[in-house]
Amino acid sequence: MSRHCLVTGANRGIGLEFARQLLSRGDRVVATCRHPGKATALNTLAGEYPGRLRVLPLDVADAKSRAELTRELPLVCAHIDLLINNAGVLHSGERFGHLSAAYLDDSFRTNTAGPLLLTEALAPFLAEGAVVANLSSILGSIASTERFGTPSYNISKAAQNMATRLLAHALREKHIIAVALHPGWVQTDMGGDGAQITPVESVGGLLQVIDGLSEEDTGRYLDWRGHALPW
Repeated sequence: MSRHCLVTGANRGIGLEFARQLLSRGDRVVATCRHPGKATALNTLAGEYPGRLRVLPLDVADAKSRAELTRELPLVCAHIDLLINNAGVLHSGERFGHLSAAYLDDSFRTNTAGPLLLTEALAPFLAEGAVVANLSSILGSIASTERFGTPSYNISKAAQNMATRLLAHALREKHIIAVALHPGWVQTDMGGDGAQITPVESVGGLLQVIDGLSEEDTGRYLDWRGHALPW
């Protein structure tokens, strides 16, 4: 059965691969990114799937942009069965002794507040039994932290994990499942060339995990193979 899906940060990397694989399965996709006019690969994909892929502008960290999406969405999509909060930011080069409040603030607004507030805004569009998949990271696991690195990213992802647990409770009455998913160390602009797996492998695994979720899984923190991660 065809699902209606919304993917944020879909212009490249994991988000773009989500759009590709969902479309290849027969689903309908609303793909968002900050600058649709510059999203060459995404627009090419839209040409390959006429009528099944719609590209809309969205900056998850901006309140006006989120509000505009909720106004435009009814024109292209009646409801959402799968929301993939993938858009995120990682500031490289952070060192202890030279931390930036601006980096911390930007990471929180994009990686934590963005997915939380977007999901809240889209809640009326979420179908009963829908899935909210928040793309988290093992770097957001407090228990697994063994070194100092990428602090603004790690902190924002740990906070996003808490936001996922809270969303699981807020959406439970509509039988909506909210999960935090670690995609693995993926060969993207963010993950780098030395990463362990390709976007195709990561997204393929994540979709298998998503397909296998039940209501009992809401609020869980899982990796791309379905293994539970420590908070």
